[in-house]
This record gives sequence, C-alpha cells and structure tokens, in this order.
Amino acid sequence: MVRTVIESKTKTAVIGFDAPFCVIGERINPTGRKKLAAELEAGDFSTVEKDALEQVACGAMVLDVNAGVVYNSNPNPNETEPPLMRQVLELVQRLVDVPLCIDSSVPAALEEGLRVAEGRPLLNSVTGEEERLEAILPLVKKYNVPVVAISNDDTGISEDPDVRFSVAKKIVERAADFGIPAHDIVVDPLMMPVGAMATAGLQVFALVRKLREALGVHTTCGASHVSFGLPNRLGINAAFLPMAIQAGMTSAIMNPTRAVEMEAVAAANMLMDNDPNGGAWIGLSRVIDATKDGTSFADAARTAASAASAGGGRGGRRRRRG
Repeated sequence: MVRTVIESKTKTAVIGFDAPFCVIGERINPTGRKKLAAELEAGDFSTVEKDALEQVACGAMVLDVNAGVVYNSNPNPNETEPPLMRQVLELVQRLVDVPLCIDSSVPAALEEGLRVAEGRPLLNSVTGEEERLEAILPLVKKYNVPVVAISNDDTGISEDPDVRFSVAKKIVERAADFGIPAHDIVVDPLMMPVGAMATAGLQVFALVRKLREALGVHTTCGASHVSFGLPNRLGINAAFLPMAIQAGMTSAIMNPTRAVEMEAVAAANMLMDNDPNGGAWIGLSRVIDATKDGTSFADAARTAASAASAGGGRGGRRRRRG
C-alpha cells in the first residue's frame, strides 16, 4: 500500500490506507482568530505556544502552521508572511517534535518554511491554477516533500464533483512531469458546507473513493467545513469523520482539542482495524474518563501524556504471554 511519509527531526507520521487516520492539528492559524492575528503582529507567540503543546498532547500527529496575518502596519503578505512563517516554525519546532504542515497562499512563505523546517514537512498547498502549479511544484520537487493538492483551478471551485476530480487528476499528472510520485500528493476534494449543499457529504465520500481507486492518492480536508453555518457543529463533525474514514479518507486538518471529534476518529480507527488491540481507544477513553470531574480534555490529555512519558510510554492492553 502506498504511503505518504511526513517527518520531523525525530518523528515520522504516515498517511496511508492501512494506517490510522492522520490528525493534522489546525489551531496555529490566525484566519478568523482576531486575537491571535493581533498577537502575531505584535510579536507575541504565547497563544501559538499554548496551541502547539495542547494539540500534540490531545493526539495531533502533524501540526499545520499558518502565518497568514494581514498586518495593519503593512498589508502586503508577500513582505510580512515569509519572516513570520520562519519565526513561528522555529518556535513550534523547539516546543514539539511532531512533523509539520507548512500552510500558506504565499509562495515565498512556503519556501521560507521549507528552508527552516526540520525533516520532511507536508506543504499546503498547490491548486490546479496554472500560476500556482508553476510556482509550487518546483518547490515540492526541490525539497522532496509531499504536498496537499486542492481541487480548484482558474475557474474557481466547482460544485460538480466530476470537475473537482478532473482538477485533482490534472495536478497529479502535472506533478508526475516534475518527477513527483502520486503517493506524495494528498488531495483535498473540497468539503462544502452541508448546510448550503445537501449533497456535499455524499459528493465528498464518492470523490474520496474515486481518488483512491483511480489515482491511488491519499486525501485530506478541513473537517469543520462540513458544518459551517449550522448549530451543534461538533455533532456534525463527529458524524462526518468516521463516514469519511470509511469512504477512504486518510487524514484531516481538524481541531484535536475537541474530545468528541477525537473520540469519533479513534472509534473509526478501531473499527477499521487500524488500532491493534484497541490500545489507542483505551488510552483515549481513560483521558475522557478523567474529564468527568470537570477537568478539560486538554488538561487531562497533558496529564496522561506526562504520566506515559514518566512510565516509559506504556499504555493500552498488554498481550498475554503464551
């Protein structure tokens, strides 16, 4: 089975059809977070530190790092984002040892991130737009990294899943021209809000199956997009994730500090036989049990992680000797 390998200096994360679902932590992103954006412009990285540590403690296998702040003092992201990306990446790498996903719409910020990232990060992202293909694919080849391919092109985002598949196919083929293998392409089939398009979930499930069968590529998405604009978003997200996993989706950019969503992923991993002996499910269940006294999920996860580290990382069920 083909696998997409992402590495930090000391750890490896795998996106694979026969591997546990890869949780990519979404929190280090100022989009829609005015407080974080203001902090970053002011050189305050305290929220970044908190988000990095919490997400890893809660089970993130990869951290997405986005430095897309539009400065009030300088609205040109081509000037401000590359040095900020460097600062944030260097900080996060000092704090945690999981692999990173370098996330930007600014090519210069992506390259600056690639220069300082340790190991083999995931690059986020390339689209089917000609200008973007010509700017990003050479970086992917030069640094030998996997890349997220978003299924929109110069015509925009199509509501037709066949068009989105065609865009993904185009990106895979163009990548091959650069010598980039399909297993290093992680396609985002573009999850539309189900509140705006009733068939959005069905479309993505069908697209994921087709992308796997026809192109042999792994898939990802911004998981919370499915519930945008609806009440009880966590309930919808938690239902969507196992259904996407069963359809063949292999990763998602999501918030790992939400217990209900991590519980849904862990249950799906066990039911898909990607959690040997149920060790991960049992470990997460203990963390969730520890929240019954009012302790937050993040705090309970940190306590469990510290205890596991002190005990040599033992957890889950022991095999009987025989």
